[in-house]
Formats: sequence, structure tokens, C-alpha cells
Amino acid sequence: MALEVRAAERGDLGPIVAIYNHYVERSPVTFDLVRVRTGERTEWLAQHVQRGPHRILVAVEGRTVVGWASTSPFRSRPGYATTVESSVYCRPRSCGRGVGSRLYDELFRSIQDEDVERIVAGIALPNPASIALHRRFGFRPVGTFTRAGRKFGRYWDVAWFERPLAIPPVGPEEEGRGRDPRPNRPRPPGGATGRVRGEGFEPTNPYGTRP
Repeated sequence: MALEVRAAERGDLGPIVAIYNHYVERSPVTFDLVRVRTGERTEWLAQHVQRGPHRILVAVEGRTVVGWASTSPFRSRPGYATTVESSVYCRPRSCGRGVGSRLYDELFRSIQDEDVERIVAGIALPNPASIALHRRFGFRPVGTFTRAGRKFGRYWDVAWFERPLAIPPVGPEEEGRGRDPRPNRPRPPGGATGRVRGEGFEPTNPYGTRP
């Protein structure tokens, strides 16, 4: 079935929240500890419009939302307005099928003409699939906050990544070192990561950010 990526609408809010709540309950990729309700996200959706730097896109198969991605304000102070924070979440059984890549591809293209200088992403560790996805889209690691969040009775480190909105063309030397010369058209991701043995939660979401 063909995958469609489009701007989120009011009717998508239920599936968006359902996908998110799966990770609230079972994963440290978000540090929310209590399931969110659809009504609590109405204003959040309204703040992500089809124009401007802050967007929400959904991936749809048939009539089913199988993933979503967003760019949101990094900080509330006006001087941070040119930096956005990206997030991406996929329905568990849709992970590993390129949904996250399609979402990020369309999301970053949608804000190409906006006044954005930097895109940042925080990834709770370990999450090798999410790190690989972000690297394919030109993100580079800039540091790790150790023991930054507590969930499931333990502390988690959070790695931070950044990229410019406009990625410069790759020269022959960098291309020869294996960097994808088309950062906005990445190869589909590999398989999903598994669960930590003996634990009752999923430590990684193949795409999910952010804590």
C-alpha cells in the first residue's frame, strides 16, 4: 500500500497521540511518564501550522496514520527562534520500513524556505537506529547529557545532535569517504532494534526522539 506524507489535520490527533502513548508507557525515548490525552494536545497541534518553521507531518497508509514527525521550538526565548527541535515517532509494527525516512525527508523540505538556521534532536541512549537515521540526514553529535532523565527506575543519558537546515553540497573527498551526497534522500533504514532482555519495556524506538 502506498505511503502518503502530508500535513497533520485535526482528525489525525487521535492516532498521533496513540502512537506517542505507546512510547510513553514502554520506552525511554520520551520522558513523559503518564499517558497524554487527545484533548491535551489540541493546542499543540494548532501551534504547528502548514506555514512557518513549526510543522507536524503524518505518514498515512490507506486511512491509517503509521507515523508522525514535527519541528517545534527549541527554547521559548526569542533569540532561539531560528533553531527548531525535530521529533519522529512510528507505529511499532511500521518501524524498519522507511517511514521515518519519508517523514524526515518531507518535513525538512517543507521548512526549506523558513528562517531556520539549525535543527537539533535529543536521543535517549541507547538507540542506534535513531542515531543512524539522524546521521543519514546530516545530523552530527554535539554532546551527551549524562543521567539526564529518570524513567523505569533508572537514569538515561541523552545524546544531542544538530544539523544546518541547508546542508552544503558534498565534495568528491567527502563522497569518497562514504557520506551520502544526497542528505535529504537517505537510504531506507535497516532493521528495528530489539528489547533489552529481561526488561518489561522497549529501550529504543527505531526512529523516536525526543526525551
